[in-house]
Amino acid sequence: MRNRLAIVGAVLLVAEAALVLISWILSATMTAGVRSLLSAEGIRWFFGCFTDMLASPPLAWLVLTLMAVGCMQQSGILCRQHSYRDRIALRVAAAFLAIYVITILLLTVMPHAVLLSATGSLFPSPFSNSLVAVVAFGLVVVSLAFGLVSGRLQTLADIMEALSTGIRRGAPLFVVFILAMQLLESLKFVFWFKQ
Repeated sequence: MRNRLAIVGAVLLVAEAALVLISWILSATMTAGVRSLLSAEGIRWFFGCFTDMLASPPLAWLVLTLMAVGCMQQSGILCRQHSYRDRIALRVAAAFLAIYVITILLLTVMPHAVLLSATGSLFPSPFSNSLVAVVAFGLVVVSLAFGLVSGRLQTLADIMEALSTGIRRGAPLFVVFILAMQLLESLKFVFWFKQ
């Protein structure tokens, strides 16, 4: 997996370098609608907007998804063979899941529900804007309930470890994400997006 991510990262880096060169050549030939990343405007844009490009919902989704996946792995809920204590923990986790789903349903399906839009629709609404967070939080709650009842998570340090394991294991994804976002935003700057 890490080798594939390294290859993807290298391809994205080469594509960004090629885009810099292509944007310079096309702008030097005065191609309409093309801006150079090597111009004063391009350099100001790169340095001035870099943080804003990364601070986006997909980054939050990546962090939350990695937290949920790591928590599920550390809690042991994904194991194929379960002991008697694990089966009890599965029942408790299922109860937590039911309570969570009912709570979300009450916040979204009832008339004038809190998570509906001002017009009463589900899409777009505060619920649809936070769908990844809602799912990730539900997975974390169910996993922690299973882990605590099964005895796999016993201390606050175990819980913190479970919450951070996925982020640590998925760290290469952050590098790929940064490179991909930079390439996408650079493409927008050079060809499409007028600021």
